[in-house]
Amino acid sequence: MHYYTLGNTGLKVSRLALGTMTFGDDWGWGADEANARQLFDTYLEAGGNFFDTADMYTNGNSERMLGKFVQDSGSRDRVIITTKFSYNAEPGNPNAGGNGRKNILRAVEGSLQRLGTDYIDVYMLHTWDQMTPAAEVMRTLDDLVRSGKVRYVALSDAPAWYVAQAQTLAHERHWEPISTVQLEYSLAERHLEFEYTALAQQLGTSIMAWSPLASGLLSGKYKPSESGGEGSGRLAMLADSGNPAFNKFTEKNWAIVAALEAVAQELDRSMAQVALNWVANRPAVASVIIGATKLHQLQDNLGALDFEIPPALQQRLDQVSRPAPHFPYTFFEPSLQGMLTGGVTVGDHPASYSRPLLIEGEGAGTT
Repeated sequence: MHYYTLGNTGLKVSRLALGTMTFGDDWGWGADEANARQLFDTYLEAGGNFFDTADMYTNGNSERMLGKFVQDSGSRDRVIITTKFSYNAEPGNPNAGGNGRKNILRAVEGSLQRLGTDYIDVYMLHTWDQMTPAAEVMRTLDDLVRSGKVRYVALSDAPAWYVAQAQTLAHERHWEPISTVQLEYSLAERHLEFEYTALAQQLGTSIMAWSPLASGLLSGKYKPSESGGEGSGRLAMLADSGNPAFNKFTEKNWAIVAALEAVAQELDRSMAQVALNWVANRPAVASVIIGATKLHQLQDNLGALDFEIPPALQQRLDQVSRPAPHFPYTFFEPSLQGMLTGGVTVGDHPASYSRPLLIEGEGAGTT
């Protein structure tokens, strides 16, 4: 297992994190406790140390199961637990959700209880609520770090300007800075590259990618059809749910799937492994969340970093998946940037805050 530091911190995390949104079958597509424990044990035995959950996943059962598995395995000091707050489980009570101080302090106590631990390694804002000032969020999270209930802080699914404001406030006011920003990132969703990659590199944080397989689309389990797509699984169940994260059956995405399948065949690798490898090696990415409901899926995913994608095949994937630039990013294309530099080529700064560390196990060396 390979480890990277999480942003500009000293916390060493697996490049592949295990997402536990599938722990619990409350939502109709997860894993029961026996299967979830098997997934946990397999990941831990492979050297993984980074677990991602949230207070609302499977109605709180994800946290409960994860906490139980950690306690039973005696691995609390070894593992890194990330959990999140923001979503409301009490209809009619506006302060039982969102990102205000009152809810953060309420939510952290619930997560600590369900996880059966006295501290959370990485505590994360789940989704921007469009109203709470960044200063209120960051000051509250800093208070939790100072109290010892939280070790590191993070944001997820928030606008780049809000993340930048929050990180700048943390730096200027000597609060705990943002260790990572969790965002959707895959061959089928690359829009974060317009802002967040540079943000992470310039402001001392990192990217933690969720849905690297585009909810299963990039695993090869779905095929195009007249109705959009054929195949069974979470993506098919939720395609018409109104959540844009599950609107994946598009003409462009089918082209990406076809190219991915061809590249995977040339490499003699599964489509999922190639898709995960592509995301894990993007600039500023510290960790990629893998999720599974079946053991064979996890075992396949764990082999995603055991190979390199040759440059020619990498370019093929890059080209078919490249998002179309829109204003103002059209002004940053090479054709117009050349007008600023007088035609001279100027390279990007190579700095990245996802610093590689040693590999554990036989033949250990630097990555």
